[in-house]
Amino acid sequence: MSSKLSLFEIELLKTKVFQAARDGRAISIFSMLWNLDRETVVNEVLNHHTSEQGQWTTPLIIAARNGQDKVVLILLSNFNANVEQTGTVKFDGFSIEGATPLWCAAGAGHHNIVKMLIEHGANVNHTTATNSTPLRAACFDGRLDIVKYLIENKADVSIANRYKNTCLMISCYKGHKDVVQFLLDSGAPMDERALCGATALHFSAECGHVDIVKLLVEHAAQIVNNNSGLSPLMVAAECIEVAVVEYLTSAQDCCLQSKIDAYELLGASFANDKEQYDLEKAYLFLHKGMVERYKDPKRVLLKSVLPPVSAYENHVECQTLEELERIQLIPGALHMEGLAVRERILGSDNQEVAHPVIYRGAVFADSGSFDRCIALWLHAMQLRQNVKRSISKDLLRFAQVFSQMVHLGNLPVFESVLEVFERGTVELKNDRERLKNSPDDNENLQEIYEENFHTLLYLLIIATKLKPSVHQITEVCRAVYKLLQQHPKLRNGYTPLHMATASGTIVDDFHVNDVVSFPNGNLCKLLLDCGAEVNARDKLGNTSLHLIVQYIHPINDFENLHTCMMALLKAGAHLDIRNNDGKTASDVATTIVAEAIIRKNNVISLKCIAARSVKQAGVPYKGFIPRALEDFVLMH
Repeated sequence: MSSKLSLFEIELLKTKVFQAARDGRAISIFSMLWNLDRETVVNEVLNHHTSEQGQWTTPLIIAARNGQDKVVLILLSNFNANVEQTGTVKFDGFSIEGATPLWCAAGAGHHNIVKMLIEHGANVNHTTATNSTPLRAACFDGRLDIVKYLIENKADVSIANRYKNTCLMISCYKGHKDVVQFLLDSGAPMDERALCGATALHFSAECGHVDIVKLLVEHAAQIVNNNSGLSPLMVAAECIEVAVVEYLTSAQDCCLQSKIDAYELLGASFANDKEQYDLEKAYLFLHKGMVERYKDPKRVLLKSVLPPVSAYENHVECQTLEELERIQLIPGALHMEGLAVRERILGSDNQEVAHPVIYRGAVFADSGSFDRCIALWLHAMQLRQNVKRSISKDLLRFAQVFSQMVHLGNLPVFESVLEVFERGTVELKNDRERLKNSPDDNENLQEIYEENFHTLLYLLIIATKLKPSVHQITEVCRAVYKLLQQHPKLRNGYTPLHMATASGTIVDDFHVNDVVSFPNGNLCKLLLDCGAEVNARDKLGNTSLHLIVQYIHPINDFENLHTCMMALLKAGAHLDIRNNDGKTASDVATTIVAEAIIRKNNVISLKCIAARSVKQAGVPYKGFIPRALEDFVLMH
């Protein structure tokens, strides 16, 4: 550390140098650093990371990212900045961790800076946290000039990222034909498979880049299936890439069954796609597929149809041209034909099958046909959950449409609400497994877990508004008991009962907030009836009673306040439990109404008095009484 600068001055210098590098003020950087000790002060300043707008970068990294070539030149030539520094930068809204200055320059298309960095010894194959190379970054943006320069300087074209996506794959996906051609000429492996089993040919077919598909085919790319069992042709059909389908089906080595499947899948996808919905084209390609089936009268290829699906109105796929022609002008029948065809060809375990089912359900909901919507969405949810796919969005979608129905006075069927709740309870268990098995994605998975937790409470509140019969109440209690057996909690320690009594519990604002609010007396009673622990404490030591007495709308929502408090007290809530600040529910009550309810019901049991006496007198009790009693004494 230089004796000429104080700690404060060095910290200020770090900020000023970073800002100058970010903004391209090269001369300012030179003047600020030239007379300072290189080994101590300059080194510390240039290796310091600054956090700004979601990025965590050094002066050299931010200069390379922003294309400040003069700054980069000065930092490299005059101050020997470390070219292998890594930081976090943002590209197109995505955070890239472990990015070097070279990766940033290549990704942002700054050829001059790429050249400078390599001339100053930058490792051309230094990867990010996801194993992305500078070459991959340049391929993503289609910068052929940078791609050529990197390869000329020993960039390895075969390095794949953590998902096993190669530089060739990303170039095919983005549609950069000139880059694809150069990579192929440079020996890039063409038939490598990504983690999902897809090849470069799959990626180009998926995005409709027919010119690249032709290029790969001309280079004898292998035709293989991805992990979902789909060839590039079927991927193109599923993604409604007509030009690619027509090109690949015209190939001499395309077998008749593949051609039929592609035409039928293409037509089925047109029938229920949100972005490319077109019934005329749907019928056209379904018809083409049927024609191919009967092209050879001696070798008719009949369908192996699936059993009818109730959600598809038990629609049975057309087996002949005559049957297909009869539904040509019946939109509803074509819609169901399309859904049935997609599920047959793609398979029920393909994650793409559910998307058009959900879209068609949403169309029904928009027209007020809620029963048809719910049937389709339940089927889509079952498809996803059967193959362990997340149903988080499905759960919330149901809560929204159920709330809309309740608000409109068109009450949903109780059994449908219960089924969604039960599937949500299973999903919560699956969420915990995902959290356990994927520690690297803990933050995101925890967020999903808590969102699902909230949604389950929305569904329970909705269920209480449906005037359930005695039998239905028994069924919902059984389902709630299964939820409570999981002991679900938020990060702050909130149990379902805490959430039911907290006014700050989040409510989704798309229809749900029309019928759901917190605190909620009916939900509180239901949870207690099903075995919720009345004296459970959150991470601040608060019980549900601590939360409800702080409700700030005791007059205009007296019923909820009173219902929650009385339900808690009747269930055995201890009035003398102290939170981490040593305060009881009475101590934190914010309204006269809550205080009055506490005073009226202030009955302290003998065991509570005994526990308080033990605590106040400092009597040793740990190890001398049962563990359950130790926890009881500790609460007081």
